[in-house]
Amino acid sequence: MLTYLRGTSTLLTQPARLLRGYSRAALRADLIAGASVGVVLLPQSLAFSLLAGLPPTMGLYAAILASVIGALWGSSSHLHSGPTNTASILTLSVLLPIAAPGSPEFIAAAGLIAVMAGLLRLLMGVARLGLLVNFVSDSVAVGFTAGAGILIMSNQIEPVLRLDLQSTASLFDTLRSTAAQIGELHPPSLALGLGTIGLLLILPRVQRRLPAVLLSVVASGLASWGLGMEALGVQVLGALPQSLPPLASLPLLDIDLIGQLSNGALALAIIGLVEAVAIARAVASHSRQRLDSNQEFVGQGLANIAAGVFSGYPTSGSFNRSALSFQSGAQTGLGNAFSGIFVLAAMFLLTPLIAHLPRPALAGTLVITAYSMIDRRAMARIWRGAPGDTVIMIVTLAATLALPLQFAVLIGVLMSLGYYLLKTSAPRVLAVLPDDTFRHWAYQPGKPGCPQLAVVDLLGDLYFGAANHIEESLYDMLARVPEQRFLMLRMHSVQHCDISGIRAMENILRICRERGGGMFLVRVRDPVMQVMRSTGFVQLLGDDAFLDEDEALGQLFHHTLDPAICIYECEVRAFRECQDLPKRGLVNGMVALGGHGLTPPAPELSARALWERLRGADPPLVVDVREPREYRLSHIPEATLTPLPVILSGPDDLPRDRAITLVCRSGRRSARAAAHLIAQGHTNISIVQGGMLAWEAAALLTAVEV
Repeated sequence: MLTYLRGTSTLLTQPARLLRGYSRAALRADLIAGASVGVVLLPQSLAFSLLAGLPPTMGLYAAILASVIGALWGSSSHLHSGPTNTASILTLSVLLPIAAPGSPEFIAAAGLIAVMAGLLRLLMGVARLGLLVNFVSDSVAVGFTAGAGILIMSNQIEPVLRLDLQSTASLFDTLRSTAAQIGELHPPSLALGLGTIGLLLILPRVQRRLPAVLLSVVASGLASWGLGMEALGVQVLGALPQSLPPLASLPLLDIDLIGQLSNGALALAIIGLVEAVAIARAVASHSRQRLDSNQEFVGQGLANIAAGVFSGYPTSGSFNRSALSFQSGAQTGLGNAFSGIFVLAAMFLLTPLIAHLPRPALAGTLVITAYSMIDRRAMARIWRGAPGDTVIMIVTLAATLALPLQFAVLIGVLMSLGYYLLKTSAPRVLAVLPDDTFRHWAYQPGKPGCPQLAVVDLLGDLYFGAANHIEESLYDMLARVPEQRFLMLRMHSVQHCDISGIRAMENILRICRERGGGMFLVRVRDPVMQVMRSTGFVQLLGDDAFLDEDEALGQLFHHTLDPAICIYECEVRAFRECQDLPKRGLVNGMVALGGHGLTPPAPELSARALWERLRGADPPLVVDVREPREYRLSHIPEATLTPLPVILSGPDDLPRDRAITLVCRSGRRSARAAAHLIAQGHTNISIVQGGMLAWEAAALLTAVEV
């Protein structure tokens, strides 16, 4: 608890850390950057407040408060907070069903929803929920931003044409009303709007560092003044108050209104945080600054609370102002704070000029800004990428154009989370084989696999949502190749395992053991191993089933797989160990060796017991049924060589009046030879338990032929 409280106090005392050790060089750089950003912030705050259906003064107040508070309590040195096109259009969409734009009720609701969204962001930051923004895919942001850009452009039709359109956030209603009133457009207003748009397109081509927005608005204002367009009916901003941001009278106790605004406040909080953190990360990729998402949540929350309390409206992070802050050389967050102070000073010094700025000019700047929001390159990349991302982008875009924006945002977020759950609940389960160099494992569906051993990559977590999918996938693999009795799972991609995953593993293990085989695991991560130990799965599976990946295949090949199947039944050389293995098919139509079970058909002798019998009065005849190459490398001194194919297909030359003990590498070929000899009438047959592996493990004498 003390650690949590200490961390919370750290989030709230960010300004103290920002000001500690602040240098004079940084002050100079921040002042220059603040002035540069302030020049852009001033006209944008006016335009965006009009976009939200609010008085221009609310945009100025929001710009002053949010830029200062967001800079002091955020973690990014360049993320600029204040009025944005997204926050403005979203605010308008949420408030339209509640009150008429510009009315006292509308203005009060705008301040209240800013406080509500700010409190949600602040609580999310204090609760350390900054990681939640990672669960909203880029497809949602790209689709929503493109749709919002189209809506913003459609909402500028009214001021540019000076039509009396019904206040609505619906694209189709706006286009329908425009078509009905197109004959009543106002040519001077249209000329100013188009002129501003033309300047905004031309100036960046002349010099990218020019403040295109400011120059375009100033030029349009001078043209309006010089040509007397205000007298011709061109609408202007009007007089602005010369005062500090006043306290707003907010309906904090209106429970009904709070309930009506709750969904919209949640949408504003979510999309604003996603937008702000995404912008901060984009700039940080150039500045190499480390960010704290929780601190950004706190900064954005306090900025919105301050804006709502002091007569502003909801704010968020601005990409173009943040990029300008970085390009202007800001050293700390105080650069953005100085931009708010610049706007405050301009309110007192430039009010007479700002009052005569034509609204069509500001609308023209918003048209270009909105058009730039449609990231066609990002949309094309998503279109060429995963189908799920494409569907999320298209649905979010369509919902943005057809539904209230808060519902469009929530639909996109829910689809993003649903897509994430779908992907994690259906991880890939791939049967893999070595590549041609035998250095790497690869998914090669067209290449035949080993008939005894399936090697499978689990590419996802073994949690309750995915356990059934993984179990069914493994079961289907085993069902397709019934003779496969052994399963080796590569677990390097499994980061998490719960009790549902353990039960799925137990079910697959049971199937393997019912077939007479087993299951082996490689590259099991420590957290997963801890769960397996604590639930008893390690004890059930056995410690020897957890193998080192570099040695696993060799160990299974030499100690677990049936060499009789490898030599006499299988034509596939799937693994490196198979390459030098002799392949000898059965002759004369003999039955497949796999038809013999694993239960020994004859009594078994331990290696030590055979050694003692060979030293006794009536030693058995030891018959080695391996291949000549194996026999030459190491064999029991008293053993004679009779390979298994000879026993199965040749004449029965073995004596029937003497005890015969069969030996092979591990006992499996001996079992098959014993089954065949017993079927031919031999009655005194035994098998060396564990074969030559057991003989050598007992340190008994072996012979070698050179």
